[in-house]
Amino acid sequence: MDSEEIISQCNFSMLEGKIHSQLLMAVLKLGFNKPTRIQAESLPYLLLGNDLIGAAKTGSGKTLAFLIPAIDRLIKLGFNRKRGPGCIIISPTRELALQTNEVLKNLLKDIPISHCLIVGGEKKTKDIKTLKKGANIIVSTPGRLWDHLQNNENLNCDNLKCLVLDEADKLLEAGFERHISGIINLLPKTRQTMLFSATIDNKVENLARLALRSDPVLISIQDKQSTVTGLQQGYCICPLEYRIPWLYKMLKKTKKLKVMVFFSSCKSVDFHYEFFKAHCGASVLKIHGKQTQSERKKAFKNFVEAKQIALFCTDVAARGLDIPCVDWIVQYDPPTDPKEYIHRVGRTARGLNTKGNAVIVLRPEEEDFVNFLRKEKIYLDKYSYCDPQLEVQEKLEDEILKNGVMKKLARQAFLSYLRCYKCHPLKMIFNIKTLNLKMTAKAFGFREKPDVDFL
Repeated sequence: MDSEEIISQCNFSMLEGKIHSQLLMAVLKLGFNKPTRIQAESLPYLLLGNDLIGAAKTGSGKTLAFLIPAIDRLIKLGFNRKRGPGCIIISPTRELALQTNEVLKNLLKDIPISHCLIVGGEKKTKDIKTLKKGANIIVSTPGRLWDHLQNNENLNCDNLKCLVLDEADKLLEAGFERHISGIINLLPKTRQTMLFSATIDNKVENLARLALRSDPVLISIQDKQSTVTGLQQGYCICPLEYRIPWLYKMLKKTKKLKVMVFFSSCKSVDFHYEFFKAHCGASVLKIHGKQTQSERKKAFKNFVEAKQIALFCTDVAARGLDIPCVDWIVQYDPPTDPKEYIHRVGRTARGLNTKGNAVIVLRPEEEDFVNFLRKEKIYLDKYSYCDPQLEVQEKLEDEILKNGVMKKLARQAFLSYLRCYKCHPLKMIFNIKTLNLKMTAKAFGFREKPDVDFL
């Protein structure tokens, strides 16, 4: 019997006697019956207290893989509020930290282990009060945690037993090396460290050497293809001047489904959100990095709970977020690289035996990106381009002419699109010299191209 067959026969009930009975009951009550492959392979080592590097693509179940051993250890060591933090979980984004905290809250419903969420965008005084009461598990973003470790006398980590670095590659991509290094140097050395990442590169290896003991277990889940098997993915070639009609038709086609639409900038999200919500009657939400924490939190919660809606977003929503029943991923603007493509489409077809759809919109000059993805074992079907509904384009252009607010949003979105395109890492495919600026302006509703002073 090979390892795949062994894992297929595993279930969480087999952990009886190996983890605390209350924790096992909580796992089963939440509907987790069979472990994913990363969970099945990493849990035996983590429950023994080993340091571990877990490499698995997005949507593979890494959150439960680190929460189960961390909670189990604190229960068995008799942790209470007075003992302070026993586990710290560091996440790259507020949304991912919020989501991890929700799973944690559900697991700890009937277990006397305290926990808290500490992220930027919230008042520090609230954090200080929470930490003063005592929290055994802290879920945090790097900047806010680093601030508290340096300046908050109520945060004493002398009893820390576990450190979790979640989405380590994203932590490093987001420029948190200095914060992470500082945090690690302030924490006790005699702890278990778990590092989980979708990809392992030189930077992640360097972080592992800094954070983990010298003999960590490496669990790497490599699949024949880079995206999950239940994902049906394709691309559509669409000329720039027909992008708005294409998106309108796509949202119409999926109006009874749950859809995520990815844009390259916050300004582009704002512009498209306002147009489709106010002038096309579309049911849409938005999330991007320039919103307040409360705005992002509310939009994320509404999207999670909705049955049929579209979320317009930047890549702030591309990592680790476990949103139930997302039917379609639309990449309206191109990702920066294959890794970002994988993380975006990873928001659908998550978990066991689930299905999802993804489409990326490309200009005719960008079709070579499909071959580029193929080299990374990502295979896309070509979807036919139906006749666009041009009345929506005319509606947009009329709106830009008469509505000063929409015109300002459109101009900001147009310029930010050009800036993102100009800085795109894959210049051999996404080359700004191949952009027709008049047609690009038309994609944002302008009949005459606005002035551009940075090209």
